[in-house]
Amino acid sequence: MSIQPTILTGVRANNDLTLGNYFGAILPTVRMAQQRADDFTINMFIPDLHSFTTPIDHTELQKQIMHNARIFIAAGLPVSHPNVHLYRQSYIPAHSELTWILDCFTGFGEMSRMTQFKDKSASLGGDRVTVGLFNYPVLMASDILLYNASYVPVGDDQTQHLEFARDIAERINKKFGAILQVPKPVYEQHAFFGRQKGLRIMDLQHPTKKMSKSDESGKGVIFLSDSPKAAHKKIMSATTDSLGAIAYDPVQQPGISNLLELLSIIRQQPLADVAAEFAGQQRYGDFKRIVADAVAAFLAEFQQRLALVDDKTIETALTTSEEAVRPVAEDTLLRVQKAVGLRA
Repeated sequence: MSIQPTILTGVRANNDLTLGNYFGAILPTVRMAQQRADDFTINMFIPDLHSFTTPIDHTELQKQIMHNARIFIAAGLPVSHPNVHLYRQSYIPAHSELTWILDCFTGFGEMSRMTQFKDKSASLGGDRVTVGLFNYPVLMASDILLYNASYVPVGDDQTQHLEFARDIAERINKKFGAILQVPKPVYEQHAFFGRQKGLRIMDLQHPTKKMSKSDESGKGVIFLSDSPKAAHKKIMSATTDSLGAIAYDPVQQPGISNLLELLSIIRQQPLADVAAEFAGQQRYGDFKRIVADAVAAFLAEFQQRLALVDDKTIETALTTSEEAVRPVAEDTLLRVQKAVGLRA
């Protein structure tokens, strides 16, 4: 097993990414890699196999995979560091092979109780609910266990899946000996990453609902691909309230509170300072314009950096990382194959 501890994370490749994805997942991962790559192996993978657990446009998937890699590089991921790996999940066959083995040690009831499966299957309905969606947590467990990952930064909606990864690793170890490294428990993950709660940017039209890249209308979502002008318009159309006073109160004023949080995130300034700056002001339109200008300026600058990342840089980063991580994954898979009797 790897001596140097491994941090592993990934962002699903399909659909355009949002400001929430960027500031809640991508930027923290990039900063973590910049700060900790000397002491940890950083595995930042593109989970392309997860991308069609729900229906997608498959003709767009390859472009989206490359686009996600481009975003991480544009955000500053130090891909030239030997301990930082940016790779495609499907290019490492061990992910699929270990998943099948772990499937055979996973109970139907365990998967049936997964909150995300129940929520997503209820929204899809009928034949659109696939077996892939059902056993998604097993593939996620394989993603983690193949690389002996100790630390996996996940949002609140993925905590149950991380707990399953620990459970299945302990189950295999109990039956066959210590062949899989068990990830740290959730409370240790939170302590390590320095946060108890994931970042949540709310929908601009429905500010009590999290901004989601799978939102079909897109009216309440700021995508990284939105033009600065389009993003500006969405902010100006954001739902607020009739109270006529700017204050941070997520219960009584969720729309205004969301805009305050968004401005805090864009400025990288404490929320309390931003809330104090606008406390008591009554002109919602002027406040929205300030937020809209800040978001538009961020998008313009980021999209400029994105355009400078060429395809050769992306392909080199991906293939180099895949060559580096493949032996680690294959070594773990072989230990499991030997344990269950598939190899001598």
